[in-house]
Amino acid sequence: MLIFTLRRLSLFIFTMLLLTLLSFSLNFLFPGETIINLTGAINATPSQLVELNEAYQTHRNIFWQYITYLTHIINGDLGLSMASQSDISTEIVSLLPATIELSLVALFIAMLVGIPLGFISAIKHNKLTDNLILSVSMLGYSIPVFWLGLLAILTFSISLGWFPSAGQISLLFEIKSVTGIQFIDILLSDSPYKWQAFSDATAHIILPACVIAVAPTTIFIRLARTSMIEVLETSYIRAASAKGLTFQQIIFRHAIRNSLIKIIRHVGLQFANLVTIAMVTEVIFSWPGIGRWLIESIYQRDYTAIESGLLVLSCFIFIVHILTDFIYAALNPLARGNKHGSR
Repeated sequence: MLIFTLRRLSLFIFTMLLLTLLSFSLNFLFPGETIINLTGAINATPSQLVELNEAYQTHRNIFWQYITYLTHIINGDLGLSMASQSDISTEIVSLLPATIELSLVALFIAMLVGIPLGFISAIKHNKLTDNLILSVSMLGYSIPVFWLGLLAILTFSISLGWFPSAGQISLLFEIKSVTGIQFIDILLSDSPYKWQAFSDATAHIILPACVIAVAPTTIFIRLARTSMIEVLETSYIRAASAKGLTFQQIIFRHAIRNSLIKIIRHVGLQFANLVTIAMVTEVIFSWPGIGRWLIESIYQRDYTAIESGLLVLSCFIFIVHILTDFIYAALNPLARGNKHGSR
């Protein structure tokens, strides 16, 4: 396990260096002065620009400029937003939990629906049920997320009135932000209406989470189906059948457990897909997350916010991927002996 941990740690450090190098290079590709792109200080006076150039070592060679930039990143200094002139680190810290909350709920829905359907499809292999599930999953994967989001609002919010169409919680409830994750903040609050607020927050998150979960659900269906088919063809399943175990006993005692282990290693990649879809969905549902903030920064040509947002999102997604690797290695000891980066 120690060697596996060191391998993943070295991969993490190398990837983070590449991400920061890419982010640093963008400052020279964006229009305008490099120091302005680095700091976002568009209203800086000439004397302040001299201080900023000195702080970022712009008079030295490109290597030392990158080292200085990396030092600022490690210290949490991501600069100022060109649009609002507010600290980017503060904005990201306040917005990222909302995106994490929405993505986790969508991931839970995708796994809750997709994995059982995939198992059913594998058990009914090459039958009508299998073909029907695969056809529906292909249809769900093909639907554009922005069209699906608008259709969901028109149907379930405007026509039927079942769910709210925008926001994270009703303005009637004043919940103090502690963690940034709405459900946890509601449970930690002393409000006498906390359970009404919890119900309202649940109603607000269901529609966008379901829209985000559609595409990952179809992928989990295929992953679960493939994994179950591979497990059912193994020798120990045939041995269990030869010993007299019923098909139901084989499925629930052996097949499902071993199939789930194979699916876990793909969760990190699907979480990256979820965050990408969430960026578009947050705009449609006016969800106060980092995806909506990043797209608004693109519209406003806020270059400092764009590079910082992409850097933070990329780091976060990679950390989730590393964590799923550790979970998979803990459940499957054979994975610890794999070579670096292998599956």
